Amino acid sequence: MSDESSARARVIGGGLAGCEAAWQIARRGIPVTLHEMRPERGTEAHVSDRLAELVCSNSFRSDNVESNAVGLLHEEMRRADSLILQSADTHQVPAGGALAVDREGFAGAVQAALEQEPLVDIRRGEVDGLPGADTGPVLVATGPLTSPGLSQSILALTGEEALAFFDAIAPVIHKDSIDFDIAWMQSRYDKEGPSGDAAAYVNCPLDRAQYESLMDALLAAEKSELKDWEKDTPYFEGCLPIEVMAERGRETLRFGPLKPVGLTNPHRPEKPYAVVQLRQDNALGTLYNMVGFQTKMKHGEQKRVLSAIPGLENARFARLGGIHRNTFLNSPRVLDPLLRLKARPNIRFAGQITGVEGYVESAAIGLLAGRFMAAEIGGVTPLLPPPETALGALLAHITGGHLAGGAVSFQPMNVNFGLFPPLPGKYKKRERKPAMAHRAIDRLADWLAEGSSEAEKSGAA
Repeated sequence: MSDESSARARVIGGGLAGCEAAWQIARRGIPVTLHEMRPERGTEAHVSDRLAELVCSNSFRSDNVESNAVGLLHEEMRRADSLILQSADTHQVPAGGALAVDREGFAGAVQAALEQEPLVDIRRGEVDGLPGADTGPVLVATGPLTSPGLSQSILALTGEEALAFFDAIAPVIHKDSIDFDIAWMQSRYDKEGPSGDAAAYVNCPLDRAQYESLMDALLAAEKSELKDWEKDTPYFEGCLPIEVMAERGRETLRFGPLKPVGLTNPHRPEKPYAVVQLRQDNALGTLYNMVGFQTKMKHGEQKRVLSAIPGLENARFARLGGIHRNTFLNSPRVLDPLLRLKARPNIRFAGQITGVEGYVESAAIGLLAGRFMAAEIGGVTPLLPPPETALGALLAHITGGHLAGGAVSFQPMNVNFGLFPPLPGKYKKRERKPAMAHRAIDRLADWLAEGSSEAEKSGAA
């Protein structure tokens, strides 16, 4: 394009989606300006001004390609030159079958890669409104904590009310404050993860009386009060506060994050009634994240209630849990299949604000949005990923998966095999997921090859 402003991309938001998008755009020879409002303006959840800061768990979840959709998404993103997956693999920490990272090392690697990329210009400062229709291409990846000014600008343009849910953060504990005369190290079923460690989790056992006492304490603990305008906002089912799960029934936690299966207590012969697990949170192995213990308890209550868990009596908390409000678009109504805003196609959206849930899913949509934008700037028609891939299934969910129902039920979603087109023919239950995964990888290879061919023809690559 002849217009210099049209040939330069702008990405607003330096989280995982924005960083991935900027990387994908620059790798295709397109200059890009990446805007991040921190440290000029902070958020309720971030604690630093680093790009790609992880504000909740340090886990990217399962890394199993054949049996878990998020593991398949990992692999697809690796093959698509994802900066986020490259940095995660470099800074992984033991986590059984999951891909977990040293959060500071991970964020530092992402930021360093972008700072060293000559086509990326990082600018600090808030963008408090959407640009006009006559400006160049813009990608909004401001995440669930979009600033008020930009949120109002988006709502004014789309004419839609924002949908929202609450997200919660789990506490992080210093490992040297855990009592290993009570706790022990073991992954469920001694399963080895990407790093080969079969003892990646700290396990704190509870007998029945201790479990019942914990339930009582969780239910009775003083919780953070919600503002009146927040009280009707739903929680995301995949990240419920521990107290909300406890309210759903006395056994809910014992069949959820506190399930005792696949674990053997070396200190006592009897099987635990429930087990609290902690997952490594940094490369040094000095900090551990309480699995499933995202919470809305007040800080003083967290220390009191959680220190009653066997093995955590003298726990020192590096970070206490918290809760924040997440906002997302009614994407099936306001976005087209290429993630462009229907009301103003020069603007794209990516990441959690589009209605995906999870670090990996957010980065994946950033990857797609960046590729789409770079293709258009280079004069090439963007290619949609096949629906049989994890990338394609996720994109289809947020841009059209709910249209049959009028988009009235659209809610944030983690990637899962239920979003994929069914397999042709008959498969045994244990064969279905591996077959879907192999089909996805085959279709992804075709998509990547076709995209490279089109880019070479245009001279954009």
